[in-house]
Amino acid sequence: MSHRRFTLRVAAADVAQAEALLELAGAASLSLVDAGDDPILEPAPAETPLWPEVEIRALFPPSTDLDAIRALLERSCGSAHAFAFGELDDDEWRAAAQRGIPARRFGKRLWLAPADDPRVPAGLVGVKLHMGLAFGTGEHSTTALCLEWLDALAPGATVLDYGCGSGVLAIAALALGASRAWAIDNDEQALIATRDNARLNGCESRIDISAPESLPALRVDVVLANILAGPLVSLAPTLARVVVPGGAVVLSGILARQAPTVAAAYEPWFEQVAMHERDGWTRIDARRRSG
Repeated sequence: MSHRRFTLRVAAADVAQAEALLELAGAASLSLVDAGDDPILEPAPAETPLWPEVEIRALFPPSTDLDAIRALLERSCGSAHAFAFGELDDDEWRAAAQRGIPARRFGKRLWLAPADDPRVPAGLVGVKLHMGLAFGTGEHSTTALCLEWLDALAPGATVLDYGCGSGVLAIAALALGASRAWAIDNDEQALIATRDNARLNGCESRIDISAPESLPALRVDVVLANILAGPLVSLAPTLARVVVPGGAVVLSGILARQAPTVAAAYEPWFEQVAMHERDGWTRIDARRRSG
């Protein structure tokens, strides 16, 4: 047994929110099933399934606290019900993890592609990922918003990716000119995925990968944190201490209705706050005060 299966049913209108919350909570694979039990790959974030009620099947590492994820979904998605937990053997997991993710462009400079796709369009910087190991393939708006922000990254910047998932943000930052990156996550599967992806992109010598408790005292030019709103609020003092004066914080994984609360938590240390919304999700960018 390598993974755990978590299923639930939600109204079609709640699919996008439930799906994104599952991904942000660490889901390694997702599929949607209609009442006739006909599975499809998840639709694009802006699309809504045709069925009035949808079953979502998510796969998680074996150590995942599924009761906590269930509680999160019950609080955030009023229609969520029919929760069920199960086991998944290695053969089933490998088949689910081979879901195709298309190569695509983010912002003006970045091209993100699966590990076995060697193509990089002229004029773009390529980053490859082992898809399916951890959240962060760029498919969801929360990750895409952060990847697009990296167009503004200054050459030679230092970057902390807090809640790194697949490591995509730290690795993309290095590809786009960052001098060094730190990738932090409390999920061992995410750390394994980040190490694999760093080797794949030949940047392992410029990235430090560890659990939060192992993060050394450091100051960086940019903090990227694509996690949930609650942890972002509680981490505000910690992340503020890490950013140099004039540096940037880039926060994502925030539902639009949560954005004012998250922004208020960072206001004592940050200014020039900007919000960018897509598909009901918000990215918050701000600059560290010099005082």
